[in-house]
Amino acid sequence: MKYNLFDAPSAGASDREPMVEGAVLLRGKALAFEHDLFSALTTITERAPLRHMITPGGFTMSVAKTNCGRAGWVTHRAGYRYEAFDPENGRQWPDMPTAFLRLAREAASDAGYPDFIPDANRYVPGARLTLHQDKNERDFDHPIVSVSLGLPAVFRFGGLKRSAPVAKYTLKHGDVTVWGGASRLRYHGVDILKDGEHPVTGSVRINLTLRRAL
Repeated sequence: MKYNLFDAPSAGASDREPMVEGAVLLRGKALAFEHDLFSALTTITERAPLRHMITPGGFTMSVAKTNCGRAGWVTHRAGYRYEAFDPENGRQWPDMPTAFLRLAREAASDAGYPDFIPDANRYVPGARLTLHQDKNERDFDHPIVSVSLGLPAVFRFGGLKRSAPVAKYTLKHGDVTVWGGASRLRYHGVDILKDGEHPVTGSVRINLTLRRAL
């Protein structure tokens, strides 16, 4: 499957699509930041390479991850947590790029969450994410800002219980999803990616998840 850059909204365009109370899908929001985002990603992964982390149950995650900002999300046999240092090299995670900060603040403001300042990010070129909650952060008053780049994906957004009904949204290159408030602890995930070739990222999807961890 091939994708044409002209299938996406033009850079700078952003359509606001409400999902549920507290959650908004901003179509094409990241396109105006595209060049700076990819430049920053190259710098981040040179300092903190992508890795397939091991879950507490001993399974290798299908998606590759890395971090930037004051805190990085890590996992091992003892559980999930945020750490200021990369456990693989003992160094601090790379700084949060200006482009990430600007996009996160603008998207959060567009969704009704002004003055949002993220301090942690996960960079995930991945295949699938099962339904889960983002609940390792200290304060749930801050939203989650999730940026989709590359191949399209089906985003599953459920309720406050894993068994709740799930709505599905197709995310394309440049789309940004924001959820907080009443929707902050809703279960969510991404279906298995279909094979394809995107003109910017090739055969992968990249997800930037920006949050306030500390």
